[in-house]
Amino acid sequence: MSLTISELLAEYERALGYTDELWTDLTIDELHWRPDRNASAIGWHLGHQPAVAHYLVRNLLAAEPGVDPELDALMDSATPEPERGSLPGPDRLADYRRAVAERVRFRIGNVDAGEVGAPAQLRVIARTVLVAIINHEYQHDRWIAEVRSDRHGRDLPPEPHSGNLTSIDGYLVVRDGSGPQLRR
Repeated sequence: MSLTISELLAEYERALGYTDELWTDLTIDELHWRPDRNASAIGWHLGHQPAVAHYLVRNLLAAEPGVDPELDALMDSATPEPERGSLPGPDRLADYRRAVAERVRFRIGNVDAGEVGAPAQLRVIARTVLVAIINHEYQHDRWIAEVRSDRHGRDLPPEPHSGNLTSIDGYLVVRDGSGPQLRR
């Protein structure tokens, strides 16, 4: 059975909360550390997650400008790693993440309330977008967790638990009723 938009929004909040547990206590040096020039820092992953979320929302649900065009470009995976420039500090990353999450909630809320053209069709799109955003958040959380633990020697917070989550190939994913229903 497919999850409702409200249930998916709750899972989105759970994913965001887990990401915050993984990074908010790290130093700027830990956020900016890269194993080499062809690898991404935790800070890049933290900006990439919301950049992709906003790309999906603004391109599939409602056209709107970028939240921070400079960070949008920096956090785009199409930009080769050696050319990604300097990463922002933790406050700017947190502000960016917060601003995008607000846009996601607002646009998904408009769809769920039927305040859009073709509301039934856009609800299908919104569900798909939310599943992709949540799974993408967890995809990058795994790398963040590995670097946090293996490189920086930091303890890991407990993984989130929900009847709507499962693990596939070691990655948390939301169980939305459309894919494999594997148990952890």
